[in-house]
Amino acid sequence: MRRPRLLYVPFWATYLFLYAPIAVLVFMSFNSGDSPYSFEGFSLKWYGELAGNAEIRHGLVNTLVVALGATVLATVLGTLLAVGMARHSRSKLLDAVSVLPAVLPDLVLAIGLLVFYGMIKMTLGLHSVLLAHTVFGMAFVAAVVRTRLTHADTSLEEASRDLGAGPVTTFLRITLPQLAPGIAAGALLAFTLSVDEFVIAFFTAAPTEPTLPIVIYSMVRFGVTPEINALATLLLAVSFTVVIVAQRMTRLTESLS
Repeated sequence: MRRPRLLYVPFWATYLFLYAPIAVLVFMSFNSGDSPYSFEGFSLKWYGELAGNAEIRHGLVNTLVVALGATVLATVLGTLLAVGMARHSRSKLLDAVSVLPAVLPDLVLAIGLLVFYGMIKMTLGLHSVLLAHTVFGMAFVAAVVRTRLTHADTSLEEASRDLGAGPVTTFLRITLPQLAPGIAAGALLAFTLSVDEFVIAFFTAAPTEPTLPIVIYSMVRFGVTPEINALATLLLAVSFTVVIVAQRMTRLTESLS
């Protein structure tokens, strides 16, 4: 039975509502004029302006330092958490707690971390943002790796132990290679979330060490410029690329199961 064409109207209207502003932003980033609202001609000059902006370069370096550091820590800790929960725990309470940082509102998590840093008298800086991003990134990595663990062949681990291999050797040579696609996908997801994250970084960063989203926020307060459009376009390109790669790797994980 053929579906009425009117049923597709809400579908395409929703997509238009979601992606039309993004398309306009990308289009206006190639504007040769100074106005972000009227297109005067095609130009790449605003992308060149980004390279000469010291404030943006400083924010980008801080963001990459935090994102790379948080990705490494979140990947290691999230993988160990996933293996521990899947192999050595059957507690639903612990399962819920392990994903809590991923489902809590960013504002709640940010305030909680800020209060915690104040209680232990930790100074704010890139290290405090890195640790904060590790907390919620670890939950996402654990969720992705646990999905892979449900398809892992446990008989290989049992055979390894029966042949005399210790727990560490079995994990490194049997378990870890099976989890590699899931670990890589989780790491890419954690990196993307850290690069784009604003609320937690805003609460836990020092005023002299802003991340790129904070720099963008400080610039947008005085009005959107084509330079902001160009920067947002580059961030969109990076985010979309990393998310697509992570999605492909997740599908590869499922196909190899």
